[in-house]
Amino acid sequence: MIRTRLTVGLMLTTALAGPALAQDAQPYQLDEIVIYHGALEPQSSDKTAQAVTVLSRKELERSGQTRLANLIAQSPGVGILSRGPMGAQTGFTIRGVSQNYVKVMVDGIDVSDPSATQVLPDLGRFNTFNYDRVEIMRGSQSAVYGGQAVAGVINLDTPRPTEDGVSQSVKLELGSYHTANAAYNFGWKKGDDELAIQLSKIYTAGFSAADKKNGNTEKDGYRADRVSLRAQKRISDNLLIGFNGFAQNDRGEFDNAFTSPPSDDGEYTIHKERGGRLFAKFATGPLDHELGLTYYTTSRWYPVYDYGYEGKRRKLDWKASTDLGPGRLTFGADRTLETYTGTYVSGHVLTADTGIFGEYAFSPMDGVNVTASARHDDHSDFGGNTTGRLGVTWQADAATLYRASIGNGFRAPSGYELYDGYVGNPDLKPEKSLSYDLGVERDFGAHKLTATLFHIEVDDLIDYDGTYYQTSGTAKRQGLELGLKGPITSKINYSLGYTYLDWKNPDGLSSGSTWNSAFGRHTLTAGIDAQVTDKITLAADMRVVTDRQSQPDYGLLNAQMTYDLGNEKEAYLRIENLTDTDYQLWPGYGTSGRAAYVGLRARF
Repeated sequence: MIRTRLTVGLMLTTALAGPALAQDAQPYQLDEIVIYHGALEPQSSDKTAQAVTVLSRKELERSGQTRLANLIAQSPGVGILSRGPMGAQTGFTIRGVSQNYVKVMVDGIDVSDPSATQVLPDLGRFNTFNYDRVEIMRGSQSAVYGGQAVAGVINLDTPRPTEDGVSQSVKLELGSYHTANAAYNFGWKKGDDELAIQLSKIYTAGFSAADKKNGNTEKDGYRADRVSLRAQKRISDNLLIGFNGFAQNDRGEFDNAFTSPPSDDGEYTIHKERGGRLFAKFATGPLDHELGLTYYTTSRWYPVYDYGYEGKRRKLDWKASTDLGPGRLTFGADRTLETYTGTYVSGHVLTADTGIFGEYAFSPMDGVNVTASARHDDHSDFGGNTTGRLGVTWQADAATLYRASIGNGFRAPSGYELYDGYVGNPDLKPEKSLSYDLGVERDFGAHKLTATLFHIEVDDLIDYDGTYYQTSGTAKRQGLELGLKGPITSKINYSLGYTYLDWKNPDGLSSGSTWNSAFGRHTLTAGIDAQVTDKITLAADMRVVTDRQSQPDYGLLNAQMTYDLGNEKEAYLRIENLTDTDYQLWPGYGTSGRAAYVGLRARF
């Protein structure tokens, strides 16, 4: 029944929007051609069958958000499950599926923590100052990215030079909760040769992670230092080599999650993170090759409790591409080793995964593009898993693009779920999934409407009830994502988004399961920016979430004013939670009240 209602809604939305929006003839700059990473070879937007949101540097700056989690919450299908201020543990969902099933990549490095309870990224420590581009891919990506990429993948790109010569930029911000945030970027480019260095630092006294309305007044602060590097060198016409990497040290305070409400005992985490990737691109005959070697390590230490965890990931990957018949064939292999150590784990836990993969992208007729991807993983603990995905796009006319995709995925249990000395279960098997998308993108003059129906189901869920165990039954998520953007006048632009999410969980699932997260059935987002004078731009964004699983509805309003100082310099004032709304994203944990920040951005 829900699928019928959603299909009718999609048809009505498309039909009704047409005559209303087509009359708007205001001048508007069309979108640039965007390249997505949802395939083994990056694809242009008209060939990508999956639902993708890309946020450019200009869009990141227009939002003004410091926390990456708050930024991506404006994207279709994304829910945020924050447990306090900057630095506090912050989960998220894509289409109602938790971060356990999402990979986060920084310049091609998987930054999901192998030592966490589940192998997952923690967005609480991600600062938007460190990135120039954010790509959110929704739907199964396991056939391209391997296990864990069941609900999607988030790709983050650090700044890099775009024009020959030397370039530099600075970002500075001061504001509420004694927050100070700064980043410096240096870039140099000559042809294919590049060097990019970023130094950043953030400090905030924060607010209580445990909600202050429950009597918690202690502030939970956070500080972090980060350096990142990107470099590449054209050795010859046939060889390009490069390196990218980062290092971050941070300290974040939190409140104990094992009491209700959480306690104010002054707990804090010392965290260190390192990542690096060497790569080479070269050709042999008709084959274009890319060879990569990746290293990632992360450690967490809790001095109050005298325990800690460390995870390492090493990966060797190779892929080759060639023109074949009417399309492009890509194939390759990779080998990943993950180690996990912890206070309550006996020795080092080592898992190994060997993958082979292939993809064929072709156009069987004008306007139609097909991409078929397949991957087989051989895991040291679980044996083989085969995943596949088929995507089709159809450019029906100059203004209408249809997309469809279907794919399966899997998530292997983490080292903690398997081998923790108290709660681990070595008999666990991988969770398996099936998902599909059906979407349309329609231009009405300068306005663009996007609509996507989605469905995902996961079997063999791993749940926790004193120890980890495998459940029976299937968890399902399905719904509709709508987006609309364009100009109101030549100086005012808008964007609207709506997500409807319907869910069903297996009987007997524990209340603490990530599948019982506090996302909403309805999420509405809106944004507007206006060039009010030659120097002043005003912008605002809104998010409303209703019919949540275990929390009241809420709505947030943020605003920003930017003043152009000339010579690629600008100052801004941002106010978050303008209406001082009292709400929670996770039961028992606090969120920011009204907060103000002033900043400066300069390029030279």
